[in-house]
Amino acid sequence: MNILYIGSGFVGACSASVSASSGHNVLVYDIDEKKIQMLGSGDRDTIESCLFEEGLCDILVRNKERIKFTTDYSDIEKFLDDCDAIFMCLPTPEIGETGESNLSYYFDAGEKLAEVLVSRNNGKQEKYIVIVNKSTVPIDMIDKTKEILDSAGVKNYGIVSNPEFLVEGKAIQGSLKPDRVVIGAWQEKDFEVMRRVYQRFYDAPAVEYIEVNPKEAAAGKLMANYYLFAKLALCFDVIGRTCESFSDLKFENIRRILTNDNRIGNWGFYNSLFAGGSCLVKDIRSLSHQLQTVGVTASLVNEMYLANKRQLELFLSRAEKEAKFDWVGKKVALIGTAFKRDTNDIRNSASIDIVNFFREQQTSEIRIYDPAAMDNFKQVYPESESIKYFNHEFEAVKESDVVIIATDWPQFRGLADAMIGELKNRPLVMDGRRMLQHRYEDLQNAGFDIIAVGSPFIEGRVLGLKD
Repeated sequence: MNILYIGSGFVGACSASVSASSGHNVLVYDIDEKKIQMLGSGDRDTIESCLFEEGLCDILVRNKERIKFTTDYSDIEKFLDDCDAIFMCLPTPEIGETGESNLSYYFDAGEKLAEVLVSRNNGKQEKYIVIVNKSTVPIDMIDKTKEILDSAGVKNYGIVSNPEFLVEGKAIQGSLKPDRVVIGAWQEKDFEVMRRVYQRFYDAPAVEYIEVNPKEAAAGKLMANYYLFAKLALCFDVIGRTCESFSDLKFENIRRILTNDNRIGNWGFYNSLFAGGSCLVKDIRSLSHQLQTVGVTASLVNEMYLANKRQLELFLSRAEKEAKFDWVGKKVALIGTAFKRDTNDIRNSASIDIVNFFREQQTSEIRIYDPAAMDNFKQVYPESESIKYFNHEFEAVKESDVVIIATDWPQFRGLADAMIGELKNRPLVMDGRRMLQHRYEDLQNAGFDIIAVGSPFIEGRVLGLKD
């Protein structure tokens, strides 16, 4: 099949690469020339520096004969004559903190696409084509898409909702071996087209292939993200907070008790300073906005959002309250800038708010390290006299008065050895991911004060090493 992808971000690039590996002929369009050049370079290092996603480089290089990246809209015009499906993979960011989705990117792309769709097959529009909403969009988006196409005079088409359930850092793996594929359509012939698109999964016994109407598909994505987010927020705000409030409670032991109940399950039971990323926060706010727009109370949805915000605020405030730490004039190490491990994505990363907090507290120097996301972070916070970037986590920690671990990269588990063995000073350790929980006692015995999500304040035991 011939498949067009509008948008080459996380969703578009990963979905398009898997379509190419399925044997389809794929064209990917985006207005970002640099991104298009990097993704289409055929060079693994270049692709990875653009979009850090395990397996993406390999799959693009292996299938380079079946996938083309372009910024030239005339390529789309030629492609449409024989195109079977168009995947709309546009960003739909939140407008401020209103919950309303900014659909301008989608509408602009949709209107431009509609103009050329009417010209396909020399204006005869003989070839049936399906437009697929791939990005997370409002529940009634299919109606708005139809309005755009009908207004332009587009004929012989169908509209499908095909939400993605990809996990950043595991998107390629999840795309090649999905637990479910959800297709929402009104017409049987649209389902038939999508079965051909996803033939490898439609016939796979291990994949739940779900056909529903398009509004159910769009709602299902929002509900899934709300449910996942709620589990995280409840873990932070109830389980983690309880473990912080009572001595002799170890978070990992409480987690084992809970997750060995099959009714509860084990996803989401880890403690963190914040749940970020491009999807969960945005999607639950969107769900809240849509419910309130139709006059329905969304208090529980809103409380999950507030619980997440509260988590980061309470974590940072513990330094002053529990360790009597004064931020003014201090050197601070920020270890991790990606919103989570295995990605270079910093959207809704806790580290952004942490740097803003450092500035408000008048720290003297912010020392930053992340193994994958520093280039993206530098676009938000360029290097300066007060902001410095380092090539290794330990280099950032040296000479710091406080160390905040903000991302769960596995390599950060080794920081304790370096700090105990080589640091002359004893910075306050703030573990926002419980990465060092297996070494808290060793760090405490070496004189480090520790503030960790899911633990009460741990005061260093060695005298004479602290100010």
